Amino acid sequence: MLAYIFTPVIPIVILLLEDKKNRPFIKRHNMQALILGIVEWVVNVLLSFVVIGCVTSVLTVILNIYLGIKANRGETFDIPVISNFVRQQGW
Repeated sequence: MLAYIFTPVIPIVILLLEDKKNRPFIKRHNMQALILGIVEWVVNVLLSFVVIGCVTSVLTVILNIYLGIKANRGETFDIPVISNFVRQQGW
């Protein structure tokens, strides 16, 4: 849950923890959260020069909380482009 809410900081910390990064469920959600956080950060920075950047920042926070709650319940889910990218990379 924390990996989605505090992305991309917590996913990087989890990558450094040997016992956490070898667990399949945590590894799957951690890599999705890391890539999602980087994409959200880039989009928010690019749109921050426009007023719409404020709206997208709020929407990304809501999305991250929603995904964190789903992960906390033990659900596995796919984020359309990001999940495919993570699988192709072998993460």
